[in-house]
Amino acid sequence: MALLFSLGSTMFLVPALGALATSATWIAVTFFCGSIFFTSAAVLQLVTAAELPHRFRPRSRRRPLRPRAWLPATVDWLAAAIQFAGTLMFNISTFAAMNTAVTTHQANVRAWAPNVIGSGCFLLSSLLAFANAEHRWFSWRPADLDWWIASLNLLGSLAFGISAIASFVSPATGLAVRGDLANLGTALGAVGFLIAAILLVPEANRRRMDGRDRGQPGARER
Repeated sequence: MALLFSLGSTMFLVPALGALATSATWIAVTFFCGSIFFTSAAVLQLVTAAELPHRFRPRSRRRPLRPRAWLPATVDWLAAAIQFAGTLMFNISTFAAMNTAVTTHQANVRAWAPNVIGSGCFLLSSLLAFANAEHRWFSWRPADLDWWIASLNLLGSLAFGISAIASFVSPATGLAVRGDLANLGTALGAVGFLIAAILLVPEANRRRMDGRDRGQPGARER
């Protein structure tokens, strides 16, 4: 999951920075490839969230992995499901953006609208994940890796949201209202998700060690 989120973030960061100086074809293609990695990571996250009530059990009592589940009352699963929907919107948006032979209206409907919806899904998902991780809507725990991961994802989602709004194509000019802000927001959002993805590795190792100390793999008391 960390690897896929890292690859997706990098493939958003590099073209976002490149777009500040050029509009080469590789930029849109790289964005689309990055969205595929985001979706792949989101699928793993959704499956993991569905298994959350069961993966702490002893190995002999675990049931087979369920790739599909409906657990709307579980915040982890709900946040993962909303984020997964957001990645699908990014798939649609970035795929549409590869086609430059469209009108302004078509660009806004096919690329901008899914981008805004996807960014909204990411923001809602990150907000739920942050509140669930810290058991409150606002907290300050810089010594906790969980807090950093949730905070960076939330900040990254905010940046993606600003980028999405700024990328609206003006009918008068045929260009994004604030192309520079759109690309900068995408780059900052990608940095947030990239760092958070990297931090997933030491956090997973810490949870594994905590679980071993108490005899339950991956368990952790809040």
